[in-house]
Amino acid sequence: MKQNKIAIIYDFDGTLTPKTMQEYTLLPRMGIKSKNFWDDIVKETRETGAESMMVYMRHLLDYAEEKNIAISKKEFYKMAKNIEYYNGVQTWFDRVNKYVKKISKSKVIIEHYIISAGHLEILEGISIKKYIKKIFASEYYFDKNDNAVFPKIVVTDTTKTQYIFRINKGKINLSESINEHMEEKQRPIPFDNMIYIGDGLTDVPSMALIKKEGGHSIAVFQKNQEQIRISKSLLKANRVDFIAPANFSDKSELYKNMLILIDYVVAKIKYNLHLKK
Repeated sequence: MKQNKIAIIYDFDGTLTPKTMQEYTLLPRMGIKSKNFWDDIVKETRETGAESMMVYMRHLLDYAEEKNIAISKKEFYKMAKNIEYYNGVQTWFDRVNKYVKKISKSKVIIEHYIISAGHLEILEGISIKKYIKKIFASEYYFDKNDNAVFPKIVVTDTTKTQYIFRINKGKINLSESINEHMEEKQRPIPFDNMIYIGDGLTDVPSMALIKKEGGHSIAVFQKNQEQIRISKSLLKANRVDFIAPANFSDKSELYKNMLILIDYVVAKIKYNLHLKK
Protein backbone atom coordinates (compact mmCIF):
# COMPACT_ATOMS: atom_id res chain seq x y z
CA MET A 1 0.00 0.00 0.00
CA LYS A 2 1.40 3.35 -1.09
CA GLN A 3 0.49 5.50 1.92
CA ASN A 4 0.80 8.88 0.22
CA LYS A 5 -2.53 10.44 1.22
CA ILE A 6 -3.25 13.18 3.74
CA ALA A 7 -6.76 13.48 5.20
CA ILE A 8 -7.96 16.78 6.65
CA ILE A 9 -11.09 16.05 8.67
CA TYR A 10 -13.44 18.87 9.64
CA ASP A 11 -16.20 19.24 12.15
CA PHE A 12 -18.81 21.57 10.57
CA ASP A 13 -20.90 23.63 13.00
CA GLY A 14 -18.71 26.22 14.72
CA THR A 15 -15.65 25.02 12.83
CA LEU A 16 -16.42 26.11 9.27
CA THR A 17 -19.46 28.22 10.21
CA PRO A 18 -20.06 30.79 12.99
CA LYS A 19 -23.42 29.23 13.93
CA THR A 20 -24.96 25.76 13.70
CA MET A 21 -26.40 24.77 10.34
CA GLN A 22 -29.88 24.60 11.91
CA GLU A 23 -29.72 28.32 12.78
CA TYR A 24 -29.29 29.15 9.08
CA THR A 25 -31.83 26.64 7.80
CA LEU A 26 -34.42 24.65 9.75
CA LEU A 27 -35.07 26.95 12.70
CA PRO A 28 -35.83 30.07 10.60
CA ARG A 29 -37.85 27.89 8.18
CA MET A 30 -40.11 26.80 11.07
CA GLY A 31 -40.11 30.14 12.88
CA ILE A 32 -38.35 28.76 15.95
CA LYS A 33 -36.22 30.93 18.23
CA SER A 34 -32.78 29.35 18.48
CA LYS A 35 -32.20 29.84 22.23
CA ASN A 36 -35.61 28.48 23.23
CA PHE A 37 -35.16 25.46 20.98
CA TRP A 38 -31.73 24.49 22.32
CA ASP A 39 -32.81 25.16 25.92
CA ASP A 40 -35.65 22.65 25.44
CA ILE A 41 -33.20 20.06 24.08
CA VAL A 42 -30.82 20.49 27.02
CA LYS A 43 -33.70 20.35 29.53
CA GLU A 44 -35.14 17.09 28.17
CA THR A 45 -31.70 15.51 27.85
CA ARG A 46 -30.90 16.23 31.49
CA GLU A 47 -34.30 15.08 32.74
CA THR A 48 -34.50 11.84 30.78
CA GLY A 49 -30.85 10.87 30.26
CA ALA A 50 -31.56 10.55 26.54
CA GLU A 51 -28.95 11.06 23.84
CA SER A 52 -29.12 14.75 22.91
CA MET A 53 -28.95 14.23 19.14
CA MET A 54 -31.90 11.82 19.25
CA VAL A 55 -33.89 14.35 21.27
CA TYR A 56 -32.94 17.16 18.89
CA MET A 57 -33.87 15.25 15.72
CA ARG A 58 -37.22 14.20 17.21
CA HIS A 59 -38.00 17.74 18.36
CA LEU A 60 -37.52 19.04 14.84
CA LEU A 61 -40.03 16.54 13.51
CA ASP A 62 -42.47 17.44 16.29
CA TYR A 63 -42.20 21.16 15.48
CA ALA A 64 -42.64 20.46 11.77
CA GLU A 65 -45.79 18.42 12.46
CA GLU A 66 -47.21 21.13 14.73
CA LYS A 67 -46.74 23.74 12.02
CA ASN A 68 -47.84 21.37 9.25
CA ILE A 69 -44.50 21.69 7.47
CA ALA A 70 -43.30 18.67 5.51
CA ILE A 71 -39.51 18.35 5.59
CA SER A 72 -38.34 16.68 2.38
CA LYS A 73 -34.85 15.91 1.11
CA LYS A 74 -35.37 18.62 -1.49
CA GLU A 75 -36.21 21.16 1.25
CA PHE A 76 -33.08 20.24 3.21
CA TYR A 77 -30.92 20.53 0.12
CA LYS A 78 -32.30 23.94 -0.86
CA MET A 79 -31.83 25.40 2.62
CA ALA A 80 -28.07 24.76 2.48
CA LYS A 81 -27.63 27.87 0.33
CA ASN A 82 -28.39 30.00 3.40
CA ILE A 83 -25.37 28.77 5.36
CA GLU A 84 -22.67 31.36 6.03
CA TYR A 85 -19.01 30.44 6.45
CA TYR A 86 -16.05 31.91 8.28
CA ASN A 87 -13.82 34.21 6.28
CA GLY A 88 -11.76 32.28 3.71
CA VAL A 89 -13.55 28.92 3.92
CA GLN A 90 -14.81 29.07 0.33
CA THR A 91 -11.26 29.31 -1.08
CA TRP A 92 -9.44 27.31 1.63
CA PHE A 93 -9.70 23.89 0.00
CA ASP A 94 -8.38 24.96 -3.39
CA ARG A 95 -5.46 26.81 -1.78
CA VAL A 96 -4.52 23.84 0.41
CA ASN A 97 -4.83 21.39 -2.49
CA LYS A 98 -2.58 23.49 -4.71
CA TYR A 99 -0.01 23.89 -1.95
CA VAL A 100 0.23 20.13 -1.34
CA LYS A 101 0.51 19.47 -5.06
CA LYS A 102 3.28 22.07 -5.37
CA ILE A 103 5.48 21.03 -2.45
CA SER A 104 5.10 17.29 -3.08
CA LYS A 105 5.46 17.59 -6.85
CA SER A 106 2.10 15.79 -7.13
CA LYS A 107 3.40 12.77 -5.20
CA VAL A 108 1.12 13.36 -2.20
CA ILE A 109 -2.68 13.33 -2.46
CA ILE A 110 -4.87 15.35 -0.11
CA GLU A 111 -8.47 14.51 0.72
CA HIS A 112 -10.99 16.52 2.75
CA TYR A 113 -13.70 14.95 4.91
CA ILE A 114 -16.53 16.32 7.07
CA ILE A 115 -17.78 14.47 10.14
CA SER A 116 -20.77 16.27 11.62
CA ALA A 117 -23.57 15.62 14.09
CA GLY A 118 -25.70 17.81 11.82
CA HIS A 119 -27.85 16.81 8.85
CA LEU A 120 -26.37 14.98 5.89
CA GLU A 121 -29.41 16.10 3.91
CA ILE A 122 -28.36 19.74 4.39
CA LEU A 123 -24.64 19.11 3.93
CA GLU A 124 -25.30 17.49 0.56
CA GLY A 125 -26.32 20.95 -0.67
CA ILE A 126 -23.46 23.07 0.72
CA SER A 127 -21.43 25.17 -1.69
CA ILE A 128 -18.10 23.57 -0.64
CA LYS A 129 -19.27 19.98 -1.20
CA LYS A 130 -17.30 19.68 -4.46
CA TYR A 131 -14.09 19.77 -2.41
CA ILE A 132 -15.16 17.09 0.07
CA LYS A 133 -14.28 13.44 -0.51
CA LYS A 134 -16.97 12.16 1.88
CA ILE A 135 -19.44 13.65 4.35
CA PHE A 136 -20.48 11.64 7.40
CA ALA A 137 -23.46 13.06 9.30
CA SER A 138 -26.81 12.29 10.91
CA GLU A 139 -29.65 11.25 8.63
CA TYR A 140 -33.42 10.89 8.62
CA TYR A 141 -35.43 8.06 7.16
CA PHE A 142 -37.78 9.38 4.47
CA ASP A 143 -41.19 7.93 3.63
CA LYS A 144 -42.59 7.26 0.14
CA ASN A 145 -43.54 10.95 -0.13
CA ASP A 146 -39.92 11.94 0.57
CA ASN A 147 -40.72 13.38 4.00
CA ALA A 148 -38.52 12.88 7.07
CA VAL A 149 -40.23 10.59 9.58
CA PHE A 150 -37.57 9.41 12.08
CA PRO A 151 -33.79 9.46 12.64
CA LYS A 152 -31.95 6.78 10.66
CA ILE A 153 -28.35 7.55 11.57
CA VAL A 154 -27.29 9.66 14.56
CA VAL A 155 -23.71 10.95 14.79
CA THR A 156 -22.57 11.84 18.31
CA ASP A 157 -19.31 13.06 19.86
CA THR A 158 -18.11 9.51 20.42
CA THR A 159 -19.48 7.83 17.29
CA LYS A 160 -17.53 10.32 15.18
CA THR A 161 -14.48 8.15 15.87
CA GLN A 162 -16.02 5.30 13.85
CA TYR A 163 -15.78 7.45 10.74
CA ILE A 164 -12.15 8.28 11.44
CA PHE A 165 -11.43 4.54 11.39
CA ARG A 166 -13.35 4.31 8.10
CA ILE A 167 -11.09 6.97 6.59
CA ASN A 168 -8.04 5.24 8.04
CA LYS A 169 -9.02 1.87 6.51
CA GLY A 170 -10.41 3.24 3.25
CA LYS A 171 -13.87 1.85 4.00
CA ILE A 172 -15.91 5.01 3.61
CA ASN A 173 -19.13 3.31 2.47
CA LEU A 174 -21.33 2.61 5.49
CA SER A 175 -22.21 -0.85 4.14
CA GLU A 176 -18.58 -1.90 4.58
CA SER A 177 -17.55 -3.42 7.92
CA ILE A 178 -14.56 -1.91 9.69
CA ASN A 179 -14.34 -4.57 12.38
CA GLU A 180 -11.96 -6.96 10.68
CA HIS A 181 -8.28 -6.54 11.51
CA MET A 182 -6.23 -4.66 8.92
CA GLU A 183 -2.45 -4.37 9.10
CA GLU A 184 -1.24 -0.81 9.64
CA LYS A 185 0.80 -0.91 6.45
CA GLN A 186 -2.32 -1.84 4.47
CA ARG A 187 -4.35 1.16 5.61
CA PRO A 188 -4.67 3.83 2.88
CA ILE A 189 -4.48 6.83 5.25
CA PRO A 190 -2.42 6.22 8.42
CA PHE A 191 -3.47 8.16 11.49
CA ASP A 192 -0.24 10.17 11.39
CA ASN A 193 -1.30 11.47 7.96
CA MET A 194 -4.52 12.88 9.44
CA ILE A 195 -5.29 16.44 10.56
CA TYR A 196 -8.52 17.08 12.48
CA ILE A 197 -10.03 20.57 12.78
CA GLY A 198 -12.69 21.21 15.41
CA ASP A 199 -13.95 23.97 17.66
CA GLY A 200 -14.79 22.58 21.08
CA LEU A 201 -15.36 19.90 23.66
CA THR A 202 -17.61 17.85 21.37
CA ASP A 203 -14.51 17.21 19.25
CA VAL A 204 -12.42 15.80 22.10
CA PRO A 205 -12.98 12.07 21.34
CA SER A 206 -11.89 12.59 17.72
CA MET A 207 -8.96 14.81 18.66
CA ALA A 208 -7.83 12.40 21.36
CA LEU A 209 -7.95 9.39 19.03
CA ILE A 210 -5.98 11.03 16.25
CA LYS A 211 -3.40 12.55 18.60
CA LYS A 212 -2.94 9.24 20.44
CA GLU A 213 -2.27 7.49 17.12
CA GLY A 214 0.31 10.05 16.00
CA GLY A 215 -1.89 12.37 13.98
CA HIS A 216 -2.60 16.07 14.41
CA SER A 217 -5.50 18.21 15.66
CA ILE A 218 -6.29 21.91 15.56
CA ALA A 219 -8.85 23.92 17.54
CA VAL A 220 -10.37 27.04 15.99
CA PHE A 221 -12.27 29.61 18.02
CA GLN A 222 -14.42 32.69 17.73
CA LYS A 223 -12.98 35.66 19.56
CA ASN A 224 -15.03 35.44 22.72
CA GLN A 225 -13.86 34.55 26.21
CA GLU A 226 -15.60 31.17 26.44
CA GLN A 227 -14.36 29.95 23.07
CA ILE A 228 -10.82 31.09 23.82
CA ARG A 229 -10.96 29.41 27.25
CA ILE A 230 -12.07 26.09 25.73
CA SER A 231 -9.39 26.20 23.04
CA LYS A 232 -6.69 26.97 25.59
CA SER A 233 -7.87 24.07 27.75
CA LEU A 234 -7.62 21.73 24.74
CA LEU A 235 -4.08 22.94 24.07
CA LYS A 236 -3.08 22.53 27.70
CA ALA A 237 -4.47 18.98 27.74
CA ASN A 238 -2.49 18.17 24.57
CA ARG A 239 -5.66 17.48 22.60
CA VAL A 240 -4.47 19.78 19.81
CA ASP A 241 -1.20 20.81 18.15
CA PHE A 242 -2.20 24.47 18.05
CA ILE A 243 -5.17 26.83 18.35
CA ALA A 244 -6.12 29.75 16.11
CA PRO A 245 -8.96 32.19 15.43
CA ALA A 246 -11.54 30.77 13.01
CA ASN A 247 -10.26 32.71 10.01
CA PHE A 248 -9.44 30.56 6.97
CA SER A 249 -8.12 33.34 4.72
CA ASP A 250 -4.67 33.20 3.12
CA LYS A 251 -3.25 35.79 5.55
CA SER A 252 -4.59 34.14 8.70
CA GLU A 253 -2.70 32.54 11.55
CA LEU A 254 -4.65 29.33 10.93
CA TYR A 255 -3.61 29.10 7.28
CA LYS A 256 0.04 29.93 7.94
CA ASN A 257 0.31 27.33 10.71
CA MET A 258 -1.56 24.76 8.62
CA LEU A 259 1.02 25.12 5.83
CA ILE A 260 3.82 24.49 8.32
CA LEU A 261 2.01 21.38 9.58
CA ILE A 262 1.43 20.22 6.01
CA ASP A 263 5.14 20.72 5.26
CA TYR A 264 5.92 18.37 8.15
CA VAL A 265 3.40 15.68 7.12
CA VAL A 266 4.42 15.79 3.45
CA ALA A 267 8.12 15.55 4.37
CA LYS A 268 7.37 12.52 6.54
CA ILE A 269 5.43 10.83 3.72
CA LYS A 270 8.19 11.50 1.21
CA TYR A 271 10.79 10.16 3.65
CA ASN A 272 8.81 6.94 4.26
CA LEU A 273 8.22 6.45 0.53
CA HIS A 274 11.96 6.89 -0.08
CA LEU A 275 12.80 4.24 2.52
CA LYS A 276 10.47 1.75 0.84
CA LYS A 277 12.16 2.05 -2.56
